Amino acid sequence: QLQASGGGLVQAGGSLRLSCAASGSILTITNEGWYRQPPGKQRELVAMVDDGKTTYLDSVKGRFTISRDNALNKNYLQMNDLKPEDTGTYYCNAVGRYYNGRPFASWGQGTLVTVSS
Repeated sequence: QLQASGGGLVQAGGSLRLSCAASGSILTITNEGWYRQPPGKQRELVAMVDDGKTTYLDSVKGRFTISRDNALNKNYLQMNDLKPEDTGTYYCNAVGRYYNGRPFASWGQGTLVTVSS
């Protein structure tokens, strides 16, 4: 299971760090990322690490950074210079395999980010 946290209300130009904690006997994560769903719009990919390759949505390049702490089994999305258009519900996602060999693909519950102008 994934547990996302760190959302909140911030003024434009501010920063937030989202966290995604994974639980369970996870052997490996091969793909993890953050998606967001702006109000009234479809969910979109914000940042992803896939087999070591990092990809960002063009509009967040240079402002957002995805990272991982393997010791804590968490990944993070550091968001700097936030803009009102970054407002939305952010979801973390991970694909991998448990120690028992079973694959998994999970979504976190979503955390709301609101950027005021």
